[in-house]
Amino acid sequence: MSYNLPPFHLAIIVHELAQARDFYGEVLGCTEGRSAEHWVDFDFFGHQLVCHSGAIAVDTLLSQVDSDSVPVPHFGVVLSMNDWRKLAERLRLCNQVFVLEPKIRFAGQSGEQGTFFLYDPFGNALEFKGFADPEALFAR
Repeated sequence: MSYNLPPFHLAIIVHELAQARDFYGEVLGCTEGRSAEHWVDFDFFGHQLVCHSGAIAVDTLLSQVDSDSVPVPHFGVVLSMNDWRKLAERLRLCNQVFVLEPKIRFAGQSGEQGTFFLYDPFGNALEFKGFADPEALFAR
């Protein structure tokens, strides 16, 4: 089954808009959209991510997925394997610290995927997935 999904919209809290512009714009390569004094939009791989300045702390829990402890809550995107590998390399070149290093999860199984996690400068956990077969996104 093929999916033609509309973009999602996600708003998160950040401590400093200049730092958000650096991380999401320069490090991840997301294009900046509209902005105001206390918020900025980014084109997050075709989706709308809005960073709002604030000082609310986010508690992170860990959940087990395929023998890895992953931070919850988290958000991210699903990329082609080629784009996933390029982004992982870009992040290494930018000296980003991975919470979970790039790896293949569910190897040889339905839903095989590349994955890695990192935190943005504000403590928001991000996951980036890569699929060789986009049809496997919801495979059981």
